[in-house]
Amino acid sequence: MGSETELSFAEDLQLAEVMRLRVQSLQQKGQKRQDGERLLLPHESVYRLDFSQQDLSFLRWNTGLRGTGRFTVTGICQLWTPDLTNLMTRQLLEPIGQFWRNAGDPEDSPIKCLEADIQEFGERIVELAKVRKVMYFLFAFKEGATKEKISCSLTFHKNH
Repeated sequence: MGSETELSFAEDLQLAEVMRLRVQSLQQKGQKRQDGERLLLPHESVYRLDFSQQDLSFLRWNTGLRGTGRFTVTGICQLWTPDLTNLMTRQLLEPIGQFWRNAGDPEDSPIKCLEADIQEFGERIVELAKVRKVMYFLFAFKEGATKEKISCSLTFHKNH
């Protein structure tokens, strides 16, 4: 019989800094990004999930947002190594997780999301977890959401 485990997304400040330095370097040299390269935008941060166990079943997203705003979570399918490769758009997973609370929504109302998309996204994360111990994500914060105002984790069922 298995049990549940909750994994929280952890901000990867070092990786985000490497990505921001890439943007600065291109700007300083007056160069353009490579064809298909995905640069980190100012309102984005890099997060990671570390899988101590890899035989999991997806159960649910656990998200919170204080106030109003919107944030999206995009998975990166490659085991990305910034010292060797640049992040390419083809490495980004579909669908993405979209979460929001509109102005006028009560503070205690559940955060809104596209349920079919986040279910599929959770299942894709589980598939990738079978072959890797860490997975990276881009979080984008919009319309008043900031990393300080959100909480985001996933709950899995341990299969053995």
